[in-house]
Amino acid sequence: MSSLLSGKTVVVSGVGAGLGHQVAAAVVRDGGNAVLGARTEANLAKSAADIDPDGAHTAYLSTDITDEQQCSALAELAEERFGRIDAVVHVAAWDSYFGGLEDADFTTWQSVIDVNLLGSLRMTRACLPALKRCGGSVVFIGTQSSVAAPSQVRQAAYAASKGALTSAMYSLARELGRYRIRVNTVLPGWMWGPPVQAYVQFTAHTEGAAEAEVLKRLTDRMALPELATDGDVADAAVFLASDRARSITGQSLLVNAGELMR
Repeated sequence: MSSLLSGKTVVVSGVGAGLGHQVAAAVVRDGGNAVLGARTEANLAKSAADIDPDGAHTAYLSTDITDEQQCSALAELAEERFGRIDAVVHVAAWDSYFGGLEDADFTTWQSVIDVNLLGSLRMTRACLPALKRCGGSVVFIGTQSSVAAPSQVRQAAYAASKGALTSAMYSLARELGRYRIRVNTVLPGWMWGPPVQAYVQFTAHTEGAAEAEVLKRLTDRMALPELATDGDVADAAVFLASDRARSITGQSLLVNAGELMR
């Protein structure tokens, strides 16, 4: 087991079958304690059992990040169980609403923003008292779509909400730096995991094409010959959560196999 996060406790929001699970698994793999939050308790229980069968390094609580009290309860669980919070990684997001401006339902946009922007800020604020005691790290999971619109799908609300979160990162990095709290963002591009697998399968079925052909259209856009995986994105988040990134704050890191370079 790696000692990258030895003795550290990381709160992970949005733990399901994909990226959230991979982040929590990477935390435990690298010697840390993972405190898992998501709305669906069954997903949390399965993830925790898969990652940490004896339960020594995980705890979980059903958490809706649009509810301030539930955010506080997850932070309290981390302190009660492990005595500290060293980092929080925000994976929880609403990414399933599609469309652009002309067909926008702004009531839904407001809900997307409430989850992706304000929910992440609520969860961060809930963890602040513990983070301020020992310093630490806040890692937002953003999206490449917030800096370059994809041509294959339209997710204007998701991109706008994540772009706002990245902008908020700069202010938080300045505000919280005096407490030795670092704030950074990971920007995934096309990331091989359950959502992209579903996209490839759906597109192939809709077009009557082979899944390999649809996947090749994506990989042909990359400088590297394959998509980044949700495990790759998790590794980047864990690095930013660790002391090896102790002088990195206010930064956005693209993890996208070189599709977009900036």
